[in-house]
Amino acid sequence: MKDLKNIASAFAIEGAVKEIKPLGNGLINDTFRIYTDGPKDYVLQRINTAIFKDVELLQHNIECATEHIRRKGAMTLRFFPCKATGKTYWTDGESHWRVSEFIPDAYTYEMVNPEYSYCAGKAFGEFEAMLADIPEKLGESIPDFHNMELRARQLHEAVSADAAGRMALPEVQDILKDLLAYEEEMCKAERLFREGKLPKRICHCDTKVNNMLFDKDGNILCVIDLDTLMPSFVFSDFGDFLRTAANTVAEDSPEVEKVDFRMDIFQAFAKGYLESARCFLTPLETENLPYGACLFPYMQAVRFFADYINGDTYYKIQYPEHNLVRTRNQVALFHAAYAKLSQMQEVIAGIQ
Repeated sequence: MKDLKNIASAFAIEGAVKEIKPLGNGLINDTFRIYTDGPKDYVLQRINTAIFKDVELLQHNIECATEHIRRKGAMTLRFFPCKATGKTYWTDGESHWRVSEFIPDAYTYEMVNPEYSYCAGKAFGEFEAMLADIPEKLGESIPDFHNMELRARQLHEAVSADAAGRMALPEVQDILKDLLAYEEEMCKAERLFREGKLPKRICHCDTKVNNMLFDKDGNILCVIDLDTLMPSFVFSDFGDFLRTAANTVAEDSPEVEKVDFRMDIFQAFAKGYLESARCFLTPLETENLPYGACLFPYMQAVRFFADYINGDTYYKIQYPEHNLVRTRNQVALFHAAYAKLSQMQEVIAGIQ
């Protein structure tokens, strides 16, 4: 790797760089802490351009959103310009880099319980609410990231190609039949959008509990990890959090019989989310939040299953049946959530 101190010096930061050390355990970008002799430290990241191919658009989205949030007096991440170009990213000819301010005395939590789920709902709802009136046009940093119609087409293409010769397996046929039975219903967001009934919002699109910073007293400071910030349906933020947080087991657990959808997590997250997001949500968006909770395990099941049929070309696997195990898990979670649809609707209706 190239000299990190030289890379850091390309940005308009205060103080001399004393040391640079790895920071965190993120799966997408390489992240480092820049220690300086100045008043603050910084975070240096190498952007994963295999996933985020349009760095200009990626940083445009982040700059517009963070500046808009700052204008409203709220805390958010701050990125620094490159000295030579004025842009908030720099390339050394091989990699793209950016620098943001290090926020001291800030903490993330991995634990998923009702308390932190409520905090997550409140934080991500506030995040969307602050961006509901953003004047700039933002683009999709990962095109069609949460487009269920596209994911359905990709499944049909995988089935037709049968690249790995797995369609003859009886279990594969059973799973396919099960998924196809719900395909039309799960694609309704795109239909409602085309009919002009459902808007797209600026969403975070990676609503994990560890994508919030807390202070030492447990107060939420701000939402972090803004790479997937883009126009999407609110179900992206609502449903994707619950897909992981409300599952009683990990998404690749083979113990499918233990999979269930936790209503205590749903209720806590929904309460926090509606407290902060109700100010901009339409009645149709609010009414369909339980659909969003079902949509995301369904969508992930389709993605895992298509990858299994294709011969495991997208997701990393640890053993040959890994994507099939993930598929079974997410299908079970979808059915567990779908069975509680009326309960979820009652919860939403009861939150004032």
